[in-house]
This record gives sequence, structure tokens and C-alpha cells, in this order.
Amino acid sequence: MKPTALKSDRFKKARGGASRMLEIACAACGARVCRYQKDGPGILKRMYADRIIEPSKPLGLKGLDCPGCGASLGVRMIYKKEDRPAFRLFVGAVTKKVANAGA
Repeated sequence: MKPTALKSDRFKKARGGASRMLEIACAACGARVCRYQKDGPGILKRMYADRIIEPSKPLGLKGLDCPGCGASLGVRMIYKKEDRPAFRLFVGAVTKKVANAGA
């Protein structure tokens, strides 16, 4: 994997400036779904489209599906407070692991 720099913008600053890189995987089969930059504290309820680092291609037009088993992991939405496209994740559908941002 090539090194990935964390994005720093108004959204990161609004959440206190703390970011971490997460490896997102399917809870059912363990297949890697994406690499995601999480800004701020708290649980992962939604993934903003502009924070999905890898894969760089769009993950789905209607929802987020597992590339391994095809399970539905979340649905596409517009987060109205910030007018940003995101995926609302289903509870227990994904697992996450903190990854090194430079790896």
C-alpha cells in the first residue's frame, strides 16, 4: 500500500482536529471493504464519501456492499447538517481496526 496523508479541512477542524485511519472490514466474512479517515471521537455511525481513501472508485450508488460476500453494510445518504454524501452503516455490519496513516 502506498503512504496516505490525512486530509485536513474544515470538517476535521470542526471535530477537534483529531483523526485516525481505519481499516473497515465486513463483520460477516472479514473481507476488506475500504480504508477510511475518521475525524473526531465517538463511534463510527456513518462514513463520509470524501473520507474514503481506498478504493478510490465509488463504492456503490445505492449502498455499501461487501466485496466478498455481497452483504449490505450501509445505505447511501446525504448528511443534511453538512450537505455531504455519506454511507449510514448498519449496526454490527462492519469491523474496524486502527491503521497506520503512513502504511
